[in-house]
Amino acid sequence: MTLPTFPDLSTFTRSCKDESKRIAVENPATGETLTTIQAGDASTVDEAVKASQKAFTSRWRSLAPSERSALLFRCADALETHADELATILCLENGKPRQDARAYDVNFLVGVFRYFASICDKLPSEFYDRGSTYCTVFYEPQGVCCGILPFNWPPIHTGGRIVEILQTVLPQNVVQVVPGLGPEVPQALIEHPMVRMVSFTGSTRAGAAVAKTASASITPVVLELGGKNAYVVLEDADFDLAVRDALDGAFFNKGEACTATSRLLIHRNLYDPFVEKLAAGVKKLKAGNGMDPKTHVGPQISRAQQKRVLEFIELGKAEGARVVAQAQLSTEDECKDGFFAPATLLADVKEDMRVFKEEMFGTIVTVTPFDDFEHGFCLANNTEYGLTAAVYTKDSLQASRAVRALESGMVWVNNYNRNVLGTPFGGMKHSGYAREHTIETLKEWCSAKWTGTPG
Repeated sequence: MTLPTFPDLSTFTRSCKDESKRIAVENPATGETLTTIQAGDASTVDEAVKASQKAFTSRWRSLAPSERSALLFRCADALETHADELATILCLENGKPRQDARAYDVNFLVGVFRYFASICDKLPSEFYDRGSTYCTVFYEPQGVCCGILPFNWPPIHTGGRIVEILQTVLPQNVVQVVPGLGPEVPQALIEHPMVRMVSFTGSTRAGAAVAKTASASITPVVLELGGKNAYVVLEDADFDLAVRDALDGAFFNKGEACTATSRLLIHRNLYDPFVEKLAAGVKKLKAGNGMDPKTHVGPQISRAQQKRVLEFIELGKAEGARVVAQAQLSTEDECKDGFFAPATLLADVKEDMRVFKEEMFGTIVTVTPFDDFEHGFCLANNTEYGLTAAVYTKDSLQASRAVRALESGMVWVNNYNRNVLGTPFGGMKHSGYAREHTIETLKEWCSAKWTGTPG
């Protein structure tokens, strides 16, 4: 497959002429440059937003919901046609195993388009008879909205190709990409007077900055931020299932996922055998190029993220955690310059350690014992985050009690990280606010309008 080149990508992204603002898109498995992207700047953002505003007012706003639905179904079909190509590009840019990119990421992307296509014409108007006044509430699209996307699911190369595909279906300038690294492009988007809503996915620190900037213009925001997710295994849990899911959840997307099972909390009576069996699983993981079908764990997304993860491993050791197991790194020549960090199991982690409290966003999982239900869920909630959590138990009453006790927006029982379209994705506390993947999302991206007429 031939990858899109810089000239190709420049035809469907908004960019400036300053060559010092070019972005090298690297293959994290090899360290090689895949292609180069010309970044945008504040003037580019202004051009893009004004073009989108024109597209909105001239046609998109007047489309019936059924017409938008038909277009979204066509988008899904177009993306599905290019599914293998998108999986390959995502693997090369992100580093994750290609089979995961195809089975999960691309399929989920297509599913999102089909889900919203199926409900976008079903947002109901509301009618109220108040005697002297007959009231109607209906929903109108906000207008131009911007999405600021994270590095762990790369928007630059893969996202640009996605937009190129969408542009074959959608009216001109309905969807656009402005590449950028650093604050210039996001800040220009958030502050633009024609931008009516902002969606940000990324770190809690950056999310706070986005919210602060947006507050100056009273622009509503959707924030999907960090997580330090508790994975609680009670004494009566299905032992083998809990170990298997912990391994999958910790190293999915090489741990660069806000939903990663980064904190394992294990009942003390299961602790030693759990650590032993999990360690055996970690040692069997194969790190390598995601294009190799035998690869389980790919490289970190960048050299900087690799350095951060390696530093956290050393920090954990310095804090007194025990390195129980590490996966072997690839010995292939092509991977010698890749951004790999070994999949690492840190045991005997205490709640005052930084590796217990901070989101590491990489190939590290920590394990901590607890004595009883109250102790376990006190540990689980001892974090600034509240995105996801899981509990493993065969007792349905204990499971119900656990779900109520956990301070998380999403809680899995005896399974992990199985997102279901139509259910609200989002967190509590410093993990953000608003919800994605549900009909409530449509309401958030619309403006409610009330009208009253004499009864």
